[in-house]
Amino acid sequence: MSKADLDKKPAQVAAMFDEVSTHYDRTNTVLSVGNASLWRVATTRAVGPRAGERILDVAAGTGTSSASLARNGASVVAADFSEGMIEVGRRRQADNPYVTFVQADAMKLPFDDDSFDAVTISFGLRNIVDPRAALAEFYRVTKPGGRVVICEFSHPPIGLIRAGYGAYLKYGMPLLAKVASSNPAAYEYLMDSIQAWPAQPELAGWLREAGYESVAWRNLTAGIVALHRGRKPVDAAPAQAAPEPVAAVKPAAAVKPAAAEKPAAAKKPAAAKPAATAAAKKPATSAKPAATAAAKKPATPAAKKPATTAKPATAAKPVAKKPAAKKPAPAKPAADGTSSTPSVPSEGE
Repeated sequence: MSKADLDKKPAQVAAMFDEVSTHYDRTNTVLSVGNASLWRVATTRAVGPRAGERILDVAAGTGTSSASLARNGASVVAADFSEGMIEVGRRRQADNPYVTFVQADAMKLPFDDDSFDAVTISFGLRNIVDPRAALAEFYRVTKPGGRVVICEFSHPPIGLIRAGYGAYLKYGMPLLAKVASSNPAAYEYLMDSIQAWPAQPELAGWLREAGYESVAWRNLTAGIVALHRGRKPVDAAPAQAAPEPVAAVKPAAAVKPAAAEKPAAAKKPAAAKPAATAAAKKPATSAKPAATAAAKKPATPAAKKPATTAKPATAAKPVAKKPAAKKPAPAKPAADGTSSTPSVPSEGE
């Protein structure tokens, strides 16, 4: 006998339901004290199936809930991940042309987007390892304007009833499971999973997070079971449009590389170079007049220009050399027998 734990590993949960599949419906009737059929009727009314609609019944088990949904002529796909449950369901619903069984994982439904007018699950969401991922899948396969209905064990809001229900789960249900079930240990998991399941407002919040609107719930049997429902917006964007915002973000990341900064850095040197060339050109132009001025007035212009720039000073030296070559030519003072000092009076000539 197998018993799943609250880790809800799919293989363990599937094996547990495989073992209880033969007497599953009978055990549910006994453990619910006859309320299971009432809850099924309430769920069918909440879904409101119409002839020609396509409805997905997740965790359909043996197909009892699916047959109820197909009674008005709706086409129902009964999906379950327990092979044992599906085998029993196919035998029992062999003569029902409106019910089709599919083995499927609720977190990875093998259906196209916007495929069903309604999606429903009864007492199965609690057994899924990631319920919110399953709700996202429900939303994906629901048509815009379509509806979702979830029937699941919950928490009675009245303290006295909640205490009595807790005592039943702990003491009464294990005794009944030994009588009615082929795997009583499996119903210990049922008790643990019910107590760990969130209350009505939290489940309603999960539905809103998935994208459903007009979310509400109704308590059945004083809140021992709650019936949650919601509707997919009529103008809901198709699932294929989801990647578009991601594509729009990528160009923003491409703009961030300092494409604008590099040109700015390139402009600054460009502005500096013309200044340098201009500065280089000005001394060059001013040096030429300095040389010509130096030719006309030998000493005074040459002394002023080196004060401004070093380059004109080097240009002035050759100017000084040319007069020096001309003055030694008249050697008249040397003929008078005077010393070399007459070079000083030569400046006064």
